[in-house]
Amino acid sequence: EVRLVESGGGSVQPGGSLRLSCAASGFAFNLYAMNWVRQPAGKGLERVSTITSRDGRTWYADSVKGRFTISRDDAKNMLYLELNSLKTEDTAMYYCGRADENIATMTRGQGTQVTVSS
Repeated sequence: EVRLVESGGGSVQPGGSLRLSCAASGFAFNLYAMNWVRQPAGKGLERVSTITSRDGRTWYADSVKGRFTISRDDAKNMLYLELNSLKTEDTAMYYCGRADENIATMTRGQGTQVTVSS
């Protein structure tokens, strides 16, 4: 059974930083590209970043490019997202998921809330 557990969210002021973590189990993590997606309250899901398996190539949404960094540790089955220079518009619930799945229906955990406000 695929299981994903997100953590690391919190409340920060604009310009602050957070590091999100995603613990994966139940599948061969090292073989899958992984996504971070986010959902602001009352809005749809947005793919934020993707990292491939093996070679670790990365992709970022324009809205976060240069501020967020995705990484993975295959030995620990862990996915990370470093959030820097946070803006109020980054406020959302953040989820991790496998990139081979549609983000609307992907297996995901409970999410981790990021709130950016002054």
